[in-house]
Amino acid sequence: MDMAITEQFKHGTATPAAPRALAIEAHGLVKSFDGTRAVDGVDIAVPEGAIYGVLGPNGAGKTTTLRMLLGIIDPDAGVRRVFGHDRPHEIGRLIGYLPEERGLYPSMKAIEAIAFMGALRGLSLAEGRKRGMEMLERHGLGAAATRQIRQLSKGMAQTVQLLGTLVHRPRLVVLDEPFSGLDAINQGKLEAMIRALADDGVTVIFSTHVIHHAERLCEGVAIIAGGRVPYAGSVEAARDRIPAQVRLETRAREGAWLAALPKDTRRNGDFFHFPLPESGVEPLLRQLIEGEAGILSLSIERAGLHDAFVAIAGEAAARQLKADTEGAAA
Repeated sequence: MDMAITEQFKHGTATPAAPRALAIEAHGLVKSFDGTRAVDGVDIAVPEGAIYGVLGPNGAGKTTTLRMLLGIIDPDAGVRRVFGHDRPHEIGRLIGYLPEERGLYPSMKAIEAIAFMGALRGLSLAEGRKRGMEMLERHGLGAAATRQIRQLSKGMAQTVQLLGTLVHRPRLVVLDEPFSGLDAINQGKLEAMIRALADDGVTVIFSTHVIHHAERLCEGVAIIAGGRVPYAGSVEAARDRIPAQVRLETRAREGAWLAALPKDTRRNGDFFHFPLPESGVEPLLRQLIEGEAGILSLSIERAGLHDAFVAIAGEAAARQLKADTEGAAA
């Protein structure tokens, strides 16, 4: 296995864990449409059992990348493998895919829609109905089993389609913008479902333009902008690209202790702000105490995934991501 891939998921321990098998790996994926390059050299590695996010603004190439990974469309260049197979469509029964464009037959009953989607992945209709009923009841939708899709709320219909994606019990679940159009309550339910899948050993990869979903859920992310992936690796490593920030409040306003503060310290009223020194905060604390600065408060704040996205993908991509998020919430 490529050591660069293994390094993406190390967590800073002295003895790294044994490398995990990969559910998805892609190298140098390229795809153009009508002379325009939509995806330009994407590399991704997703370990089995991980929750992995493809994070980027609309039009960045997320959907095209997912479709290439699944074998729905072929790349113009590059290779991709799913569970070691370079023809993912041949192992479709191991995969559950929820596309961004939701689509269920409006006149079909909820239980029949789930059974039908299972049948497309090799499940018998009878078994699909049995499992579908159990899933609907588990998610509080048992009473809606015999209602037509057109009679369901948007959130309920999306839940039915998601259950249809899962009814054949896939080992890999791929969700394209799954949170789009869901209210806060249903977003929380979906997050719980994703965590439950991972707890059962299922690999989940989803695309999103909403950073907080990726930050809360994901072990790893691929940041995509303009068809390129400038970063693919753990969320923790992405955040660590930006030094943690120290926020200091002191009783004293002047004194020799000021010389102990880093040169790039910013003063804002009663507070001092500066990057965490490489030597840590302990040596500075000793100097502040000895200098009688009178420490009132001191906090260390790690950078969030949003700050990492800005640093990695650039201000323009971050602004587009923010606009997409605000537009979806409107």
